[in-house]
Amino acid sequence: MVLFTHPRRVIAALATVAVLAGVSLVSAQEISDSHLKAARAAITSIKATDSMDAILPQANQMLKVELIQKNPDLEADIVRIVDEETLAIAPRRGDLEKEVAIAFAKAFTEQELTEIANFHNSPTGKKFLSDSPIVGREVSKAVDIWQLGIARDLSQAVGKKLAAIAPAAQQPAPVEAPPANGQAPASPTLTPPAQ
Repeated sequence: MVLFTHPRRVIAALATVAVLAGVSLVSAQEISDSHLKAARAAITSIKATDSMDAILPQANQMLKVELIQKNPDLEADIVRIVDEETLAIAPRRGDLEKEVAIAFAKAFTEQELTEIANFHNSPTGKKFLSDSPIVGREVSKAVDIWQLGIARDLSQAVGKKLAAIAPAAQQPAPVEAPPANGQAPASPTLTPPAQ
């Protein structure tokens, strides 16, 4: 389990889910220019669409690889044509920004979006964004270790009580210790019972 490693993705996903779940009944036609402007400011402040910058370059590279593998003799032409068409399509990136802004505007009021932007543009908000992946890794480690300990303790407690009432009963499998590198497994690993 990894928590908070990509806060911008979490926020964007939550906004999308809220919109798809019908939390807000605002339609695109009802969103004012100032509301969209606040949405764009919030999106910029949380860097919600930064990871989307790679979509077109990745498509460019994948198409080049595919076509060059199929037509190695046309490599120079393929590179030139794919690059030309990529540049021609690049302005469509704005369409994605608008759709993301509309999704945010549907999920949040203009005031909420302004507050989101203000927070994430503040020194504390910027620190939150930059340090969230580190905090997320540490939280994930703590959760994994806690989960392992709980599974181990539960298994041992149940095993003792089960042995007291039925000494011949098969005991729960012991919970394995964390790997030697010091990192706990993502979930407790039980060893199979002895046959």
